[in-house]
Formats: sequence, C-alpha cells, structure tokens
Amino acid sequence: MAPRHHPVMRDTPPPAPATRPGAVGDLLRTWRSRRRRSQMDLALDVGVSTRHLSCIETGRARPSPAMLEALAGALDVPLRERNRLLLAAGYAPRYAERTLDDDGMRQVRSALERLLRAHEPNPGLVLDRQWNLVLANRPAMALAGLLPDALKTPEFNVFRASLHPQGLGAFTENFADWAHYLLATLQRAVATSADPGLAALQQEVLAYPNVAALLAAGLPPDAGADAPLLVPCVLRLPHLQNARLSMFTTLTTFGTPRDITLDELSIELFYPADDASEALLRSLHAALPS
Repeated sequence: MAPRHHPVMRDTPPPAPATRPGAVGDLLRTWRSRRRRSQMDLALDVGVSTRHLSCIETGRARPSPAMLEALAGALDVPLRERNRLLLAAGYAPRYAERTLDDDGMRQVRSALERLLRAHEPNPGLVLDRQWNLVLANRPAMALAGLLPDALKTPEFNVFRASLHPQGLGAFTENFADWAHYLLATLQRAVATSADPGLAALQQEVLAYPNVAALLAAGLPPDAGADAPLLVPCVLRLPHLQNARLSMFTTLTTFGTPRDITLDELSIELFYPADDASEALLRSLHAALPS
C-alpha cells in the first residue's frame, strides 16, 4: 500500500488579506443561504438576537472569534472555510493544515494504513476533499490497474475514474444506477463544501458523453420493490473473462477533527454484495504479491 497523491497543504495558514467592512458578513450570509437557514433560526441556534445577526451580516457589527466559531458550527462550515471567516473578520486563522507525512500526523497515518490492511481482501481508499486518492490498499490498487494511465495522473480521482467512458464506467454493468449515485454524491459534496475544484470536476464529468447520454434519457435509478437495499457497483472484469464483481460501499470521516487535513479526509471501504463476489475478492487477493 502506498500513497498515490497527497493534497497540497501548508503547516501554517496564509497571512491575512486586507479586509473590508462587511466581508465576513457576506460570507456568513452565503453559508446561511447555502444551508437554507433563516436569520431567526440561526440566531436562536447560537443564542443571539436576530437584530444582532443582521448587523453582523450587513457589516454593522464585528463578530468576536467565539461568535464566529458558534455561527460556523451551527452552519456546519468546513474548517478550511472557518479560517476564511476568521481572516475576513480580521483575525488570525485558527486551524492548521498538515500533511499525513508530518510528524504530528504519524499516529493518524499509521491508523489509516492499519485500517486499510485489515480491510483486505476488500478494496479500501482514503480520499481528500476533492475525492483524490491519498492512500489505498492492495485490492484497490489492483482494480485501479484496469484504468489507462491518463486517468491515474496527475492524481487519481474517484469520480473521474468511475464515470469516464474509458475508465471503470466501461466495465460497470449497472452504470446507470451507479452513475446516478455518484452524481448525487458529487452534487452533495459541491453543495456542502463550496469547493471550486469540486464544482469544476462536476462540470467535467457532466460533459462526458456517457454521462450526458444518461442524463438526457432521464432514467432514474431502479427504486422498485425488487431493487437492492444498497446500490452496488457491479464490475465485469475484462482480464478475468468478464467475471462479475458486485460491491457496496461505506464512507466514514473523522469525528472530531481540529486539523484541515483530517476534516477533509474520508475513508471509502468496499464490501462484497454477494457470495460469488466475496469468493472472487479472496481469490484475487491470494494472487497479489505480498
């Protein structure tokens, strides 16, 4: 198992830019609108008057760092964007951003690597905020070997690899159902994070001809009485006489992050969706080099 990509990170936050009156209020209002919260609802949540919140949003009042933290917490603002709020209000950023190679992250990286090893023979990934690969176990890297090099550099992105017509999409038996799930997941990630890189990625994958054709057909995923409880990813493996591999996935995150890197990492673990797929994964794992 080896890292395929590390996000570009800084140990110390950037210097504060020049601020203007109302800059932090504009950001707060944008996040409140994105979360579809009214001023009254948010004000009640953090224990201030609606008038005071209105003054903050319009630049007539400067929030304290503690107030910004309360508002950001109530709005579920990512740590990276909380630093932006603090900077916009004229305060120093609070959250550092360390790489997994940093000495202070050694225990975290070790835990992630143990988790991925323990998950074998099933594929497991660690992803950054834009769903680029950070760490992977051997079964995951074996599946990544099905992809052309162009889809693995400069970084391996899960959405790009799964939806591109020359990527895993070409081997996905239930591409319509799986693509609908991936596109909905990407849309939620864009809305939640407000990350411009994710927004650009969304526009890229929507322009893929296979994705565009799927959306033009307007066919929703199967939700009938006989539909599976979870949408699996069903691959036909060309190097194994089109053997059928069906897997479902889980996503987990760190529960109490105080570092931007940890806040943005997610762990995706795949599990066999049927007995035949479980046997196939064990067989493939046994053939992998140690």
